[in-house]
Amino acid sequence: MSEKEHLIDSQQLLDMELKARAAADNAHCPYSNFHVGSAVLADNGNIYAGCNVENAAYPSTFCAEANAVGNAVADGAKAIKAVLVFTPTELYTYPCGNCRQILNELSANIPVYLVCNAKETKQTTLGQLLPSVYGPDNLAETLPGSIA
Repeated sequence: MSEKEHLIDSQQLLDMELKARAAADNAHCPYSNFHVGSAVLADNGNIYAGCNVENAAYPSTFCAEANAVGNAVADGAKAIKAVLVFTPTELYTYPCGNCRQILNELSANIPVYLVCNAKETKQTTLGQLLPSVYGPDNLAETLPGSIA
């Protein structure tokens, strides 16, 4: 994908932010009280939201970004064009390593928008957050059932 294909307009960005904020309000986070909402813009033009869902067995917790991607895939999306992460904090919160890998599975070097109680939206890219990525291209030469 070219750089131009990754551009989103200001209305899409606003819609993503509103959905991510609403999702954060619904977060199930009784242990950390750290509300996270995320929204992804999919290749079908739809915006899908997700929130964090904590579990007493901490490793079983679902991240907001993973939930948003899961919602997109469940609705038939094949690729993610952008992601936005919202936290009602003073500092920007970046996607965790696992979520970066999940996003990479369905996207290339997409824009990543970070929103918090700061006055400005911070923008970076998945490529900046996940350099030297291991992804689908690394498996392109292996055949099903073979050992790489």
